[in-house]
Amino acid sequence: MSALICGSLAYDTIMVFPDQFKNHILPDKVHVLNVSFLVPRMRREFGGCAGNIAYNLKLLGGDPIPMATVGQDFAPYREHFEACGITLDKVKEIDGLFTAQAFITTDLDDNQITAFHPGAMMRSYENHVKDVPDVRFGIVGPDGYEAMLQNSREFAECGIPFIFDPGQAMPLFNGAELTQMIEEATYVTVNDYESSLLEERTGLSARAIAERVEAYIVTRGSKGSEVHTRKGELTIPAASAIRVVDPTGCGDAYRAGLIYGLMNGMDMPTAGRIASLMGAIKIEHLGPQNQRFDFDGFTEQFRQQFGYALG
Repeated sequence: MSALICGSLAYDTIMVFPDQFKNHILPDKVHVLNVSFLVPRMRREFGGCAGNIAYNLKLLGGDPIPMATVGQDFAPYREHFEACGITLDKVKEIDGLFTAQAFITTDLDDNQITAFHPGAMMRSYENHVKDVPDVRFGIVGPDGYEAMLQNSREFAECGIPFIFDPGQAMPLFNGAELTQMIEEATYVTVNDYESSLLEERTGLSARAIAERVEAYIVTRGSKGSEVHTRKGELTIPAASAIRVVDPTGCGDAYRAGLIYGLMNGMDMPTAGRIASLMGAIKIEHLGPQNQRFDFDGFTEQFRQQFGYALG
């Protein structure tokens, strides 16, 4: 029952600027921009799409196998995942490079300035789906350009059902390449903004994408999510969060819930609700990998939120 999670493992360094960027950036001087922001608050989180999905799937009792390339600074992340019981056999460390990392500065208006260093992620094509035995399901998440094309093709060649999740990597691909990966995939999942971009770039409507896969899933935050299939459209309600703390990683938590439901033979309405609840639990916690729960507690929350028990 292993799931191969292809994508990035990354460090997220998050800094808070206790002011507004607009007070320090002069519109008529952006062509000679030279600014420095004092950031007294800073934290470092374990992140990356593959890391976040694997972490959340493990919380549900799944068996995730993250597949990624990381750098010489990976030791703290390795220790974290080993403590979680997540296998790292398919995570390749590359000397002389850093693990992918994002440096995010946020101001008091929740504006963000982000710098992303891909580092070792750019060599993720060195890993191969076809070399991983006993995989029942997979996901191709945001990663290096060559790796995403390769992973999608190899999942299809191996007959392994998988989710195509282009995410923030979508601008790397032209319409023909995106269409190819859609046709190789079993499911496609995007957020509402990405759905517009995907449909524009491929020239395919939501219905046309749904005709090519078993389900085309579009998340819409607090409005829930939509599942487009050949038979029609299904609306998945959003689960209620006790408090909204940090949306970072909510999409990845949703995808972990979706993977768990689909791998365990649940119907799409139930798999979607598991995914929705995973996103709600995540949004109540700071950072993408700090929430904790046991499965019994999760099933009770599911019953309270949706009015029926997980079978």
